[in-house]
Amino acid sequence: MKGVSDNNAQNKKHNKGSKKDLKKPLQVLHISKKDTLKEKQELVNENIPEEINPEGNVIKPKSIQGKENLNIDNEIQNNSDNSYLALDKPQNFLDKEKEFPFERKVDEFDFDESAFLEALNANEPIGTAGETIKGKVIALESDGLYVDIGGKAPGFMPKKECGLGVITNFKERFPIGLEVEVLVIKEQNADGMVTVSSRALTLRQSWEKVSNSAKNGDLIEVLINGFNRGGLTCDVDGLRGFVPRSQLENGQDHQSFVGKTLKVAFLEVNPESRKLVLSEKKASLVSKFANLTLGQLIEGKVLAVKTYGFFIDLGGASGLLHQSSITKGSIRSLREVFVEGETVKALVTEIDLEKGRIGLNTALLENSAGELIIDKEKVMREASDRALKTKSLFETKDQEI
Repeated sequence: MKGVSDNNAQNKKHNKGSKKDLKKPLQVLHISKKDTLKEKQELVNENIPEEINPEGNVIKPKSIQGKENLNIDNEIQNNSDNSYLALDKPQNFLDKEKEFPFERKVDEFDFDESAFLEALNANEPIGTAGETIKGKVIALESDGLYVDIGGKAPGFMPKKECGLGVITNFKERFPIGLEVEVLVIKEQNADGMVTVSSRALTLRQSWEKVSNSAKNGDLIEVLINGFNRGGLTCDVDGLRGFVPRSQLENGQDHQSFVGKTLKVAFLEVNPESRKLVLSEKKASLVSKFANLTLGQLIEGKVLAVKTYGFFIDLGGASGLLHQSSITKGSIRSLREVFVEGETVKALVTEIDLEKGRIGLNTALLENSAGELIIDKEKVMREASDRALKTKSLFETKDQEI
């Protein structure tokens, strides 16, 4: 109200500050580790007993005061320096010269190299395709049998893979505990079982046997068990062999050979295509090769003149006198040397039983290059004496055959 005064107005104070004071930034109290340590030191110094010197002044022991200050400074310096060094230079664990505070020790859970390899071998699958394995028959089923091959699971051999031909009494043929050698034809399935075969192993061994016989030029006797329009069929160590009509000495009435035995030689052996071709004619030819040796001097008539050489009759077999083995001189035409029906003397330089081939040579009978062309009669007349001089050239080759 007008005229009324407030007696307490002079005692009132303004709590709010001025606008200028509000704009001032807040002050933040910074507390460092150094300050904290100094405060701790001051508290320690307060508890240190005081001494009075002769003059009556109060003093603190210098040794204690200096030691405490030194410890504080060292602690601050160590904490600050080591933290930065640890960040700037991390430890190198590959440094062999530097020692580290920890050391790893081998315990029972660690593997050495030998134990690790043994663990791998224990879990390695047994039986890869084409591998030969020995095992024992452990169980018989209606569709096959089981063979213990030393793996996580036994190998299974289907009935059709148990052997060649028809097995009449299965249980008697494969009693429990019988040791068998089988060939892996299919690797492990999800259960760890492999498929094995005795039949496949027998066939592989048979192919290896006939391949070696063919390379050696061996002759075999076979029993003819069938015929067709092209020739005769027979059995060779469980393999089906075929004798073409053209390879028979007399192929006009070839069906009459069924049930008879023939002496044949290997004409073609191919395990991949399962082709086994035999020849009676080649067997007769190879039989005549038995009387021939390398370096032997033969005499025969020219059967045919080809662009690459002459075929010489050796009494049922023919030898090839190649153009490179006729003379050491140059030849314009083969017919200027020999003609068909002419008798020729030559040295045997090659006997290939597998291919049924005989290689001949007349160049070794020459005393000088081209002598056979210049004086053929003299070379043929002195062939026996000249052949003796070349005998040493064939002694090593003859021993190899």
